[in-house]
Amino acid sequence: MTIEGILGRKLGTLQVFDDRGRLRGATALEVGPCFVTDIRTPERNGYTAVQVGYQDDRKLNRPEAGHLRAAGNLKLRHLAEFRTDDAGAYTLGDRIGAELFETGGLVDVTATSKGRGFQGGVKRHNFKGGPKTHGQSDRHRAPGSIGSGTTPGRVLKGTRMAGHMGAVQTTVRNLEIAGRNDDRNVIFVAGSVPGPIGGLVRIRKARKVAK
Repeated sequence: MTIEGILGRKLGTLQVFDDRGRLRGATALEVGPCFVTDIRTPERNGYTAVQVGYQDDRKLNRPEAGHLRAAGNLKLRHLAEFRTDDAGAYTLGDRIGAELFETGGLVDVTATSKGRGFQGGVKRHNFKGGPKTHGQSDRHRAPGSIGSGTTPGRVLKGTRMAGHMGAVQTTVRNLEIAGRNDDRNVIFVAGSVPGPIGGLVRIRKARKVAK
């Protein structure tokens, strides 16, 4: 089995025609090129995986440069591990790109969602707010009651309230690959992908495919 995933970045959204002639909204993802920087083996690490690096970095500290020396003195900003059943198929310095994915296949994309700052309950949790009539001039977006005053006499943990919104790791599952451009190492996935344009994404072959 080949490596299960790769690193890349979000390029933006567009429309593409699929094999059936349907116009579909899609997100362009630059997948790599990534380079193999380390190989995990059961004898040495207790599991099998391949570590890959992505995106050039001009400045590395000495430990980082030393780790990448065996892979050909590469200067890579991001490192990540992906599982595989056949780590012996890869050698240090191997290049991996869009050829890892097939058109029509499904992938899971993980990224950090856009930060929205401090938001109220209406925007953060879709609260409906208070009544719009009877003199309630300042309650339109108020959260309302947050618990009983006698029992339990406190606010329960996890109560939905105003607070920091976004900027969390988010995974969108089972996105279909609508197209691929090997020359530019770009794949087009049908649907939306979390994060801003240019943000780092982790693309992995779908694990939980809906029947």
